[in-house]
Amino acid sequence: MMARNNASGSPFDSLRRFLRDRFDLGEDSALQDEVVDNICRGVDFRGTNLWVLIFATFVASLGLNVNSTAVIIGAMLISPLMGPIMGMGLSVGINDFDLLKRSVRNFGFMVLVSILTSTLYFVVSPLSGAQSELLARTVPTTYDVLIAFFGGLAGIVAQSRRDRTSTVIPGVAIATALMPPLCTAGYGLATLQLNYFLGAFYLFFINTVFIAIATFVVVRFLKYRKKEFLDKARVRRSMLLIVLVTIVPSVVIGYRIVKRSFFETNAQRYVSNVFQFPKAKAIDFHTHFDSDSSSIEVFMIGEPVSKEAIESARLQMAGYGLSQAKLIVRQNGEDDHVDLVSLQSGYRELIAEKN
Repeated sequence: MMARNNASGSPFDSLRRFLRDRFDLGEDSALQDEVVDNICRGVDFRGTNLWVLIFATFVASLGLNVNSTAVIIGAMLISPLMGPIMGMGLSVGINDFDLLKRSVRNFGFMVLVSILTSTLYFVVSPLSGAQSELLARTVPTTYDVLIAFFGGLAGIVAQSRRDRTSTVIPGVAIATALMPPLCTAGYGLATLQLNYFLGAFYLFFINTVFIAIATFVVVRFLKYRKKEFLDKARVRRSMLLIVLVTIVPSVVIGYRIVKRSFFETNAQRYVSNVFQFPKAKAIDFHTHFDSDSSSIEVFMIGEPVSKEAIESARLQMAGYGLSQAKLIVRQNGEDDHVDLVSLQSGYRELIAEKN
C-alpha cells in the first residue's frame, strides 16, 4: 500500500521540482545591494542623463511630427525615463523613504523638462497637424495598464539579474512607450488643445504607476531586506488610492473602445453581405459610434437603388447587432450624391500613410 502511494506521488513531486527549477528567479539573481545601487544611479537627472533626456525628447517630437514610427522607437531606446519610476517602486518595496523622496523629486523634474522641451519644439515647428502617431497617444485604455504592468515586471526582473546585457530593458522602454505621451502632452500645450494634453499625460501616468507597481511586486517577491519606518498603513492606503485613480478611468475608456471595435466589425460584415446589388456597388462606408446615436454611412455607385431595397437592407441591421444604429445611403440621385473627388483624396491619404 505504502509503495503504491509513493509511486503515485512520485510523478507529481518530479513535476513540482521541474517547474520550481525552471521558474526559479534565484539562480542568476544579483545581490540586493548591487540591484539597489544600479537603480539608484538611474534616479538622478543631472549632467549626462539630463542632456540625453532633452535630446531624446527632441527626437521623439520630430518622430511624432513627421509621423515616423522608426524615429519614435529610436527616441524610446535612448531616453532614460525608467530610472526614477523603478526607483519609486523599489523604494516602496524596501521601505526606503529617502529613496522615495529622491525618486519623486527627480521624476517631477524629468516630466517638467520633457514637457517644456516638447512644447518648445511644437511651438516653433512649421508642421502643426495631428498625425496618427500623435493621435494614438491620446486615448489610454485598460490595455495600456496591462502593457505597463507586464513590461514593468520584465524590466525589474532583468534589473535583478547579474547579467544586464540583455535586450529586455530597451524592449520595455519601447513597449511601455514613456517618451511619446510626454511629447504629445507638449503638443497639446503648444497647440492649446487641452484634450490632447490630458489624454497623453494620463497615458504617461498609467505607464508610470504600473511600472512602479510591477517593480514593487517583484521586489517583495524576491524578499529584499526592508528598512523600518513609521506609518506603513498610510503608505499602503496611498498606494491603493493611486492605483484606483489610475485604473478606473482606463477601464471605462477601454470598455468604450471594445464596444466601438465590435460595432465597426459588425458594420463591416453588414455592408459586405447586405449591399450586394446587380447594378450598384458599395465603394466605401463610414461609421460613427456613440452610446446614444450611432450611424453607418454607405457610399454607392452605379444605378440608384430603390427605396424598397434600402428599407430591406435597413431591416437586416438587427441581425448584425446594429439595431440601434442609423443607416444613411449616399448614391447618385436627385437628393444624394457621392463626392468622388473627396473619396479619391481620402484613399490617397490612406495609401500614403500605409506606405
